[in-house]
Amino acid sequence: MCYIATTTPADARDDVRRMYLRQQARFGYVPNYAKPFCHRPGVMDLWRALLAGIRQPMDPYRFELATFAAAQALGSSYCSLAHGCALLRWLPADVLQALAAGDTTGLSPVDAAVFRFAWKVASDAPRVTEDDIEALRAQGLTDAEIFDVAATAAARCFFANLVEGLGARADADFRSLDPALRERLTLGRPLDEAPARRVPARPSEMIPSTA
Repeated sequence: MCYIATTTPADARDDVRRMYLRQQARFGYVPNYAKPFCHRPGVMDLWRALLAGIRQPMDPYRFELATFAAAQALGSSYCSLAHGCALLRWLPADVLQALAAGDTTGLSPVDAAVFRFAWKVASDAPRVTEDDIEALRAQGLTDAEIFDVAATAAARCFFANLVEGLGARADADFRSLDPALRERLTLGRPLDEAPARRVPARPSEMIPSTA
């Protein structure tokens, strides 16, 4: 679902089809967040390049933690669900639920500091002070690592606000998540009810049956 008209996976052509197929290769379907980009698929390419540049020097867990903090601060159901699920690689579900409620006691001191800083950058960047930076330095972060966390949170503001601002709902696949965790991570818009769609294969892309 989206508030603006979007190209369906079945009707996608050229750059839009290629963009949808890249997303489908990752998820097995075309996620709702990709559909508004049908109007400007080049912007999706730029977003992917920016995100790759931000992620490249970062520890994957720290990237996901900072992204989740920003998503929570922004009230984005879509990004909170997606990156909350990603954090389950490192955090137990009960710690993640507590984190979604603002309780950082299940995190190490350095991770709690990263979470709080990313939250503040996303929620009210003009209120960040030098003391916030010093708190991260006190936990051993270098200035380059502090930049990485700030860039992660700031980038999430762009993506989450764009997707949420156009009414894209988190995909129905998230309904398979544990109900209590799903409810905690659904901050704003409800999940989509319609099943996800795929880009149909062209005849030339289909593998002939050997039966």
